[in-house]
Amino acid sequence: MNMKKWIAAAVACSALALGACGGQSKDSSAAAPAAESGKVYRVAMNAEFAPFESQDSSGNIEGFDVDLMNAMAKAGDFKVEFKHQPWDSLFPALKNGDVDIVMSGVTITDDRKQSMTFTDPYFEITQVVLVPEGKQIASSEELKNLNKIGVVTGYTGDFSVSKLLGNDSPKIARFETNPLVIKELENGGLDAVVLDSAVVANYVKHNATKGLSFLTLPDFDIEHYGIVTRQGDDATATMLNDALKKVRESGEYDQIHAKYFAEESAK
Repeated sequence: MNMKKWIAAAVACSALALGACGGQSKDSSAAAPAAESGKVYRVAMNAEFAPFESQDSSGNIEGFDVDLMNAMAKAGDFKVEFKHQPWDSLFPALKNGDVDIVMSGVTITDDRKQSMTFTDPYFEITQVVLVPEGKQIASSEELKNLNKIGVVTGYTGDFSVSKLLGNDSPKIARFETNPLVIKELENGGLDAVVLDSAVVANYVKHNATKGLSFLTLPDFDIEHYGIVTRQGDDATATMLNDALKKVRESGEYDQIHAKYFAEESAK
């Protein structure tokens, strides 16, 4: 008798098809739970960081991070939408819940781990020194002899030079974006700029006539970029890690990497 009742209930539930027995709304377009198919994750970027993220002539965000995240979304069966905003607003927006993910060449550091959750690393970089062609600097100690060193506020280059010269050193010139600090170097207002290696290599590659080259110093540490979620949002971080692993294993990561990065070389 109990078995007959169970079968009858099962048949009734099947007939309702996503109705009350399934505990779901009749609206099939309702957002799925986090980490399930159909969830749209809002990804914040500062699109002034080519080749990782920049804007085309129509204002669309493009770059390595965009292609990689799109590949991860496909592999992980989730959806994303990208939002460009100033660098200094990225982490507050994440903390406030205005966005779900930050992917913008964010270096993984112990300090940042105190207030946000990182995925596994997805890119390896170091800091390099962008200088006028022919200028030689052999170590970070020699940076102390320069009159003016440009950095982007809040970037790892800012932290590295501040550690070397002191946070309030008058020799440090801080700018809001990569294009601004590099333009100042081109105009002769700076002696050098300290920035992430892949960004500088990309700039030099596409601006050969600007008369700039970059130096790799042995005392700058190897660093890694990670994708950022809100502190304690382990579910999203795990979902992203699983998707990143799939993209790596399929060989698609290497294809995306080859699209944006030629062999890097310093002079």
